[in-house]
This record gives sequence, C-alpha cells and structure tokens, in this order.
Amino acid sequence: MKEFIEYILQFGNLNPQQLDLISKKATEKILLKDEYFSEAGKIAQEVGFTLEGIIRVCYYNNKGEEITKYFIDENNLVVDLESFNNDICSNAYVQAITDCKILVFSKKDWKELLDTIIPWEAIVNKITSRALIQKIERRSPLVSEDATTRYLMFLKIYPNVVNRIPLSYIASYLGITQSSLSRIRKSIR
Repeated sequence: MKEFIEYILQFGNLNPQQLDLISKKATEKILLKDEYFSEAGKIAQEVGFTLEGIIRVCYYNNKGEEITKYFIDENNLVVDLESFNNDICSNAYVQAITDCKILVFSKKDWKELLDTIIPWEAIVNKITSRALIQKIERRSPLVSEDATTRYLMFLKIYPNVVNRIPLSYIASYLGITQSSLSRIRKSIR
C-alpha cells in the first residue's frame, strides 16, 4: 500500500483521513502468469495498481494474430479505462505475463472515493493524463523507426521488463517476427 500512496501523492495532496479511506478500499490480489485482469468482450470492473510483476495489454487483429499494445510494470495503474468509465465491453485483454501482486479497487469503491474525497478526481485525472501522454510517446516512434531503433527504444522505455517476459511478446509489440528480434538482439550485443 505504501507504494500506491507514494504514487498518488505525486499528483496531489491528501490528508491522513483521506489516505486511510483509500487504503481501506483496496484489496490485494494475486494474478498468476497468463491470468487475465480484464478481458475483451467484458466490461472492466476494477482498477488495479501493480505492486509486483508485469502485465500486458493485447488484442487480436482481423487475421486472428495476437498484438501486444503495451506493458505495465510495477508502480503503475492497471485499468481498461474506456471500458471501466463508460460501461462498455472492452476490445483488449489485460493479462499477467509474470505472477503479479496487485492492489485492486472495485468499481463501486472507486466511484465512492471519487464522490467522497474532493481532490481524488483531480489526482485521478492527472494520473490518466500522464498515462495517455506516456502511451503516445511510447507508441509514436514505433511507427516511423526501423526495427533495430524500435528495439533500442523499447529497452529505454521498459528497462525492467526485457529479461522478464517472452521474446514473442516483445516482437509483437515491436511489430516484427521473433526471428527478426533474435537477429537484432545478436547484432547489438
């Protein structure tokens, strides 16, 4: 819980009573490797905060190929925001790719915090804005750069991820084949 409190306090101030209320609403959840936090075709019902482990967000394209959109490592929020906020079915899978320990807030408890703690909405909005900016900054270069440059940027963006997840997920994220990724990795060693 300490990690989550430190994380949210980067985005605004809360008093001890407010922090206590937030702490009481959170439950710790273990998500085993390959389990889903939320799934395509269902409405997201929880907001999570990754304490340990790595999660990926992926979808299937019209050819049935699995595409990794991005990764979420420690000390980051986990939520399919569009599905959660708008009560619509998700089009993505949010999946643990290592065993994960996550702090979880139910939709009911999250909304109660928004209704009860005045500065909470501003903090959540700042967190959301930062996450969207990060997502754009991380994805934009992947469109215009060659595969080696994309991989080097991946290493910079996700320094704590590369040795903990299957290469197939990295290749999918980069939009290349696994054999291309292996050649790139050999060439830069």
